[in-house]
Amino acid sequence: MTTVSCGSRIAPILLCLGLALAGCSDMGKLQQATAPMPTPRPKPAMVQTTPASDREHERILATYGGAYEDPQLEGLISRIVDRLVAVSDRPDQGYKVTILNSGAVNAFALPTGQLYVTRGLIALANDTSELSSVLSHEMAHVLARHAAIREDQARQAAVVTRVVSDMGNDPDLTALALAKTKLTMASFSRTQEFEADGIGVGISAKAKFDPYGASRFLTSMERNAELKAGKVALDPRAQDFLSSHPATPERVQNAAAIAKQYVSLDAKEHDRETYLAAVDNIVYGEDPSEGFVRGRRFLHPKLGFTFQAPENFTLDNTAQAVIGVREGGAQAMRFDVVRVPAQQTLGDYLNSGWMENVDKSATEELTINGFPAASTTASGDPWQFKVYALRVGSDVYRFIFASRQKSTESERNARETVNSFRRLSLEEIQSARPLRIKVITVQPGDTVESLAHRMTGVDRPIERFRVLNGLDARAQVKVRDRVKIVVE
Repeated sequence: MTTVSCGSRIAPILLCLGLALAGCSDMGKLQQATAPMPTPRPKPAMVQTTPASDREHERILATYGGAYEDPQLEGLISRIVDRLVAVSDRPDQGYKVTILNSGAVNAFALPTGQLYVTRGLIALANDTSELSSVLSHEMAHVLARHAAIREDQARQAAVVTRVVSDMGNDPDLTALALAKTKLTMASFSRTQEFEADGIGVGISAKAKFDPYGASRFLTSMERNAELKAGKVALDPRAQDFLSSHPATPERVQNAAAIAKQYVSLDAKEHDRETYLAAVDNIVYGEDPSEGFVRGRRFLHPKLGFTFQAPENFTLDNTAQAVIGVREGGAQAMRFDVVRVPAQQTLGDYLNSGWMENVDKSATEELTINGFPAASTTASGDPWQFKVYALRVGSDVYRFIFASRQKSTESERNARETVNSFRRLSLEEIQSARPLRIKVITVQPGDTVESLAHRMTGVDRPIERFRVLNGLDARAQVKVRDRVKIVVE
């Protein structure tokens, strides 16, 4: 299981832990602009961290699955940032970039110059100018002190974690328990975003990158967000760049208008081939080491189990739980692992007070697919709950189903989901691999549709292929084009 969320449509949750972040990615040492003469190269400017920023860094790593290590990508990003720093107004400002092991499309920065970019964002970009636009945008937030301003605002805003739960007093449950996230990203203001776009596009152009990379990538991110429309964002890592960096068609137009001011510069570099070579084989989506979702099915190869959610449910894998929400939000489920003493029966655990309004008369001991189990019911306006606990070796797994109205369908959904819980076979464990980006060359006869159908593990493959490759609804591929597809 993989991360926690900032809120849900399932039950009222007030959540705000204020960490103020601002911007984008990994790799560290950046150098000051070198003099035009062949003088000795200055030492790279180093990021001056603080105990507070070190703590935030660790929290970010914990929330976003740690750092993603890829020497080729790290080298590419380091070279991009070196060029951006050299032409910026503050070549003495150090930056340290970290690639985060998350499939979300996001980037942010701490006021110290620590930049973060997810591998999901890197996978979505199509050339060096697009990635440089993100990095320069985040550098701009640091240079303009937006990150520091937002951090101050978050502190002043009574940074508290307060959770209103329909379910009781279990701090890990908290209304299907999507709370307790350690990360909240306040949005930048419209003025700050426009200012960062202006500074960022200028830095990119002066570094000889195509200044239109920003407007192209903002468009790709908007289209990527549309693909997610209707899905409940239950995991902070699923929050994308546009969540903390509000974008509108105005912003895309503004970025394009700013780029026009730099057409006289020799700023045209895309370097698509180098970029695609660097992203070839990058992990796409979830990392199976934390368990992963394939459609309605959740698999955890490391722990060796799987189960399947009901029809019309969307699953999200978070750090503390797997969360499922039925289309429309009238039903939801949570799956997690809890500590239960070996000497305590599962029935006693369900009745032990971690959840309020449990109907103890409904509690019963069961066996599910050979595993000792127990179930019970509970209520908490406006939700009705069905809860199961299964003991697997020394672990106890908990299924919590919530429905606005108790019905035959909700009962059946809960029962069928729990009954689908089973051990993975050795063959299934060995075959569980992450999805990856594969860069291929378009051959004669290939079309958007035929290439999209070669992708595995993704929904809406044709739209996904177009977004992943920066192709609009009418664009077609050409023979010898290099394109990205998603494969196992």
